[in-house]
Amino acid sequence: MFSSVGNFFQTLHRKTLKVSDWLIQGFRIGLVFLVLAYGAGIVWFIYFSDRVAIADHTVLVLDLKGALVEESPGGLRDKVLGELQGESTDSVRLRDLQKALALAEKDPRIDRVLLKLDDFKGAGMASLREAAAAIEKFKTSGKPVMAWSAGYDQRQYYLAAHASQVAVHPMRAVLIEGFGRQRNYYKEALDKLGIEANLIRVGQYKSAGEPFILSQPSAQALKAEAHVYDALWKLYTEGIEQARKLPPGSVAQHIDSLPGALQAVQGDAGQLVKDWKWVDQLQTFESLRQTLMDTVGKDEDGKTFRQVGFKDYLRAQYKPVKGEHIAVIVAQGEIGDGRAPAGKIGGLSTSDLIRKATEDEDVKAIVLRVNSPGGSAFGSELIRDQLRIARDKGKPVVVSMGDVAASGGYWIAMSADQVWADASTITGSIGVFAMLPTGEGLMRKLGVNTGGYRTTWLAGAYDPRKALDPRVQALVQSGVEHIYADFIGKAAQARKLEVSQVDALAQGRIWTGAQAQAHGLVDRVGSFNDAVEAARELVGKSAGTDKPLPIRYWGPQVSLLQVWVQRYWTQAAAHLGWGAVQSEFASFTGLPGGSTAFGGVNAEVPADFIWLQALLHQEQPFAAAAHCLCQITP
Repeated sequence: MFSSVGNFFQTLHRKTLKVSDWLIQGFRIGLVFLVLAYGAGIVWFIYFSDRVAIADHTVLVLDLKGALVEESPGGLRDKVLGELQGESTDSVRLRDLQKALALAEKDPRIDRVLLKLDDFKGAGMASLREAAAAIEKFKTSGKPVMAWSAGYDQRQYYLAAHASQVAVHPMRAVLIEGFGRQRNYYKEALDKLGIEANLIRVGQYKSAGEPFILSQPSAQALKAEAHVYDALWKLYTEGIEQARKLPPGSVAQHIDSLPGALQAVQGDAGQLVKDWKWVDQLQTFESLRQTLMDTVGKDEDGKTFRQVGFKDYLRAQYKPVKGEHIAVIVAQGEIGDGRAPAGKIGGLSTSDLIRKATEDEDVKAIVLRVNSPGGSAFGSELIRDQLRIARDKGKPVVVSMGDVAASGGYWIAMSADQVWADASTITGSIGVFAMLPTGEGLMRKLGVNTGGYRTTWLAGAYDPRKALDPRVQALVQSGVEHIYADFIGKAAQARKLEVSQVDALAQGRIWTGAQAQAHGLVDRVGSFNDAVEAARELVGKSAGTDKPLPIRYWGPQVSLLQVWVQRYWTQAAAHLGWGAVQSEFASFTGLPGGSTAFGGVNAEVPADFIWLQALLHQEQPFAAAAHCLCQITP
């Protein structure tokens, strides 16, 4: 009897185990299907969810939001944090704008372009000139470009001026102010606090640290800035006058006559700029929408004109580059020693990209696009040396300078076969400085003293709480002079000039691209596309072929999941209202993200002292910087 009962339970146990095995196996299969479905959903969202059907007589809308950049700054983390803090992370890559216009020029479905500039934050002159050239090239197709904004600042207007027709809201106008800036100078404030900046530099024009040791600009700084600003202003006004077919010099004349001219039209600024022929029409956006509906037709819903946004248009036209190509590596932002995300330059990360491109058999040449005021001398040397290795291995290297390629930004260009700059590029600033702030006066005021045992004088020799030891100053001065000598020596070798010639051109002085070319500091004046063509010619000479190679941008690897999250994060944040809540909170509390009455005046102060604080927290406090602090934007 007991054996029968035992057999029964054993049989029941075995059957239970089989059922549980089936359940586990079924769960595993279901999990696999779930993961596959999730992955397929992401791929579908990335590649197919936003594909658009483009009908005939469609308007390509270039609604430019944010700044015009070489590379969108930051990674996924920066994007998410920016949206949560209510800060706009929008930007427009210059190459995307150029690509969209180039494709639309030959696309029979695209009838015209609408350039919408309300939220455009501008760029440096070189980027604006390249964008304007792309607009002019599109116009050669016979298709019109219409520009509209509620009101134009001078950066927005530079692009608008190259449109076929320019419209502005009747209650607004165009504000062209000219170039120039006022900097804060902190010497008197630091003296009151008992803080000494201790600037150590080589180069009489190296003015990056002057705000911390002077109460006003030095004569050398004013001379250098005037030389550059006047040249850039001439490029700006001539560009507008040629695009709008205005008399030479008329922009400056109108600015000089502005008070009386505005009074003559009873303060109607819109009518004034129309009289000056800066704009063609005074028109609301609703009126413009109706004009376009009458011209090209309505969309499927019948509520607006037939249109496609340029980002959607690019995604619909995207074709990956395969096989042999020219690698384009973007070096944008300040230069650090280590690794940096897209939109910044790390000595290690950027040199790694160059190394990988060098080792890739499909890469036949490298074009380095530089938009940087410099930074770490060590990080700059890592990048320059990696480009030298690429050349030594037989890969042509061409540098294209964007808005700024100065100091460390010039350093990284010194191993190229050819260096191209726009006429308006800010370059040069060949000089080195270090800053060792000390607060001995502040410590006395606070009644705080320091003391302790040291085995050598060098242990803790640089202490920001105490006056700078003359021996430390001598050490840093020697190091700065050595780096400067290395800098001008490498520049002389690269440019095939005497060291004395480079030294005379250096001294921390900045030049426009046209001025630098005249002095032999760059090879050619031209656009990024010109630099790419030069790389193709170099490849053709070495390979004995004139086959036009495509270009492919090399950058940090981004996963499909990151692409999906980045693409839809803004929509999700807006839907949840996170950015709006943060902005309201910031406005109420006065914290970053809101606006205050003195925001425009004081915005420079925290930026300057964040940079000073960074110097205080360097792991190597004696490290020298090859930095220009010379981003000059219209």
